[in-house]
Parts: sequence; C-alpha cells; structure tokens
Amino acid sequence: METKGYKAIAKYLMVSPTKVRPVADLIRGKKYSEASAILEAMPQKGARLIAKVLKSAGANALNQNRRLDEDSLYVSQIFIDDGPRLKRVWARSHGKRDILLKRMSHITVVVDEKVGE
Repeated sequence: METKGYKAIAKYLMVSPTKVRPVADLIRGKKYSEASAILEAMPQKGARLIAKVLKSAGANALNQNRRLDEDSLYVSQIFIDDGPRLKRVWARSHGKRDILLKRMSHITVVVDEKVGE
C-alpha cells in the first residue's frame, strides 16, 4: 500500500486490535489538533497508544518539512493490523486446559497536509 504523507508505526503493542479499531475510527479524517483532543479525553488504553503514534507522526511531518503548520495537518490514514499472538495455557477442571491467546497490534498513522482550504 502506497502512502503519501508522514507516517509513524508502533509495533507489537499488547492490546487486541478489535479493542483499538473503534477508537481509530473516531479520528480518521479529522484535523490533527482535533484528533489529539479527542484521544486525550478518552479513557481507553488504545486511545493512549494511538495518541502516542499520532504525536510521533505529527512530529515527523513538522520536522521534515519546515513550511508545514500544525493547523494544516489531518489524519489521512490510520490502520490497526494484527500482530503475533502469544499462546498461554489456562488451567481448567479435571486436569484439562484451554489455550489463551494474547493478541498484539501494529498501529500505523499517516498525517498529511490539507490543501485547497
């Protein structure tokens, strides 16, 4: 997938992708400052993780291109991919067991400059 803009990736985060995706849907397409404010007000762990990656993508944009302004940035793409799964044994009755899957996520945030406003 070809991405334009400035991106940041966080890999191997110990949070299930299904818990993070609804948070990501809230900020997709929003202005950078508005997305940061939304994430800061949310109590979910996924919001804190996405906020960290969003801040890194914004810093990448502002440091690589001196002419960009923070107000002109918006979240052009955000996707949450599955990472590897840790398999753990969960003891059950009568000497049996279940497999507990601890899921991981990879978070990618791409910010770009809004043109034509």
